[in-house]
Amino acid sequence: MPVLNWIGKDAVVNHHRAVPYRLVHCDGAASAGDRADGNLLVQGDNLEALKALLPYYGGQVKCIYIDPPYNTGNEGWVYNDNVNAPDMRAWLGRVVGREAEDLSRHDKWLCMMYPRLRLLRDFLREDGVIFVSIDDTEAGHLRLMMDEIFGESNFITQIVVEANARGQTYKSIAKTHEHLLVYGKTNAVEISELPDNDRPFRLQATPRIFGKVIP
Repeated sequence: MPVLNWIGKDAVVNHHRAVPYRLVHCDGAASAGDRADGNLLVQGDNLEALKALLPYYGGQVKCIYIDPPYNTGNEGWVYNDNVNAPDMRAWLGRVVGREAEDLSRHDKWLCMMYPRLRLLRDFLREDGVIFVSIDDTEAGHLRLMMDEIFGESNFITQIVVEANARGQTYKSIAKTHEHLLVYGKTNAVEISELPDNDRPFRLQATPRIFGKVIP
């Protein structure tokens, strides 16, 4: 199987194990409803949040969808999409060390994504599946990284998603699409067709309990 290497990889492949377990503190002022409903909205660094939730949900999740930064270089969005935010630079300095000074934009993105994807795998049931949105900037790198983490044999498909029918200017080419990578935890995954109803299917959920990761 082809292997993806980047500066800093040796420092992050086992970093998910070194991340300490933390407590999730309930913010009563921001919460509503009954705790027994099971809804939870967590605010905090996603790496720390995942490690805090792992003892409760490890091996129990059937479906995960994530929409990570696409690493386009855009720093003017609601979140920094250039993997260059101060907290991310500080994290890379701590975890990768002096090599962090030599990281390219792609190296930084891969260092950021690897431990988070590794933890997400631990949340899935044996028949669980993960969907990851991405665009052309990191689609190739993400595919190889997920082959390594989830196993090449557990790749299900790469869906092309029409994100903008009119297209966006991209080096003189109107780009209309993004990608959705789909992997199972094992080969026990079964993908069924959606019901053919007159109205589109919508999944609705209302978060009730608001928590914060305690540093």
